[in-house]
Amino acid sequence: MIAIADYGVGNLRSVEKAFHYLGFPASVSESPTAVRSASAVVLPGVGAFAGAMNNLRRRNLDAAILDSIREGKPFLGICLGLQLLFEESEEFGPSKGLGVLPGRVVRFAGEQFAHGGLKVPHMGWNSIHLRRPSPFFEGVEDGAMMYFVHAYLPLPTQEEIVVATCTHGVEFACAVQKGNILACQFHPEKSAGPGLRILENFGRAVYGESSSVALEAAETRRLGRGDPTWRRPILRRNGWK
Repeated sequence: MIAIADYGVGNLRSVEKAFHYLGFPASVSESPTAVRSASAVVLPGVGAFAGAMNNLRRRNLDAAILDSIREGKPFLGICLGLQLLFEESEEFGPSKGLGVLPGRVVRFAGEQFAHGGLKVPHMGWNSIHLRRPSPFFEGVEDGAMMYFVHAYLPLPTQEEIVVATCTHGVEFACAVQKGNILACQFHPEKSAGPGLRILENFGRAVYGESSSVALEAAETRRLGRGDPTWRRPILRRNGWK
């Protein structure tokens, strides 16, 4: 089972629905025990960094997440979930993160954002550019469009963990991978075909390419038997049948 950590922030159910559409078992849970016992963990989120970290600590999910990562289980951070993996954020003053990835999180800044220039938050569709191969991005083309909603961006101190970048006034890391950890600043669950490809690759990494779950998931998607409420018109327009 893929555990989607519930710490009182948004977009949990949309992530769960995306995995269900693809045929992979996933469940939202606020239980540290469930997170520790899961085969993989997803940390989604929207909102403020400090408040999110407080919620994780209050529910003892921070320790459960760190334990899962140390055990080598596949881990996916989405949007705020990516930012929380870094050492600290400057949002509303310095706030400590989980410290799994080296670097910090800062606000979009510069003349290009002043005097009616580029808007913050960075919201909507934008293209990503692949910087190095990753099994999680297999089948995703360079220049693929992804959906973003964020006012802060990560500054990794290790260039080698950067998988993809995006440009909004400045070029920034929008996907990173370190060992069993994958994290995306964009929302794959809202990014139609390319985003779902990333989630499908993650599901395969969890259950194994030739496992019964992965094979059944592939057949489910091929026959269109996934969750019928899951953004089918958008998926069809983007070539994801």
